[in-house]
Amino acid sequence: MKKIFTLTTLVLGVLTCSAQAQSSSYPTRSVRAVLPYSVGGGPDTVARMIGEQLSAAWKQPFIVENKPGANGWLALGEVKRSAADGYSIAIVDNTHMTLHPHLYKKMPFDPARDFVAAAPIYSTHFFIVVSANSPWRNVADLVGAAHKANGHLTYGTWGIGSVAHLGSTILQQRTQTTMTHIPFKDLSQLYAAVANGDVDWAFGTAATVQNLYQAKRVKLLALAAPVRLAAYPDVPTIAQAGGPQDFELKTWVAAFAPRGTPQEIIERLNTAIAAALRTPAIKQRFETFGFNAWSVDTSGLARAVNEDSAYFGGIVQKANIALD
Repeated sequence: MKKIFTLTTLVLGVLTCSAQAQSSSYPTRSVRAVLPYSVGGGPDTVARMIGEQLSAAWKQPFIVENKPGANGWLALGEVKRSAADGYSIAIVDNTHMTLHPHLYKKMPFDPARDFVAAAPIYSTHFFIVVSANSPWRNVADLVGAAHKANGHLTYGTWGIGSVAHLGSTILQQRTQTTMTHIPFKDLSQLYAAVANGDVDWAFGTAATVQNLYQAKRVKLLALAAPVRLAAYPDVPTIAQAGGPQDFELKTWVAAFAPRGTPQEIIERLNTAIAAALRTPAIKQRFETFGFNAWSVDTSGLARAVNEDSAYFGGIVQKANIALD
């Protein structure tokens, strides 16, 4: 028995030393980030920008994989099934980690049980986006048209249960209107539909609608924020544009790793991504996108997740929204 105990102790010691060695030398091969977004959207663009910085710093490839669809659950399921070694991470927004658990009774993953907060990336507010040919000049015009349309006015989102879906629902409640929800599979389809007039309006960030806005195919009626965005000084807040007072809609994006990933690797990811966000190239792009770089430690991100979950939980309960 003594020999068996000694052998077991030696094996455990070797495994522990091996794990520590792997953590201290991380990464020794390519790291992949799985995203529930289509190519070209705001989170995808930012992930690739960060990837360029991390690849240069680590001397290892940082690969971005896009797996849109199924409310983002395809991407998260892929990472959940991956080894907890830091070589597969998910870059998602607060919809997946703090909103969906209150909207769905059954999910293929548990954000708290299956994932650990690794690194925050950015937060951003949403514009109300309409076609450049829309007759509406402000939010008051949109609300007035919605009252007259008796439910036939349409709004688009990138999926049922998204932050945009919830925000649009709250806007209807605040304005006592009823509109028809048109969900899309990806962002490019959504905003193309808005630009073409196939959908009346949608919430969108500066990053996701920037190209269409610069091409004058869409216009921005208002920003769902307390103050105007410095890069878009001519776009009023929703309150300033004749909409509800104190209406705010924002999202954040962060990196998560499978539960069980060594804490040292989590800290390395946090530090590396924070350093990437401080580079002049990314800071300049963020100003254009209207993004706020978000850098806190892992415990700070975990607290933000808990706070956001409590916030969404209260809204969903008050609005009596359920999606299954």
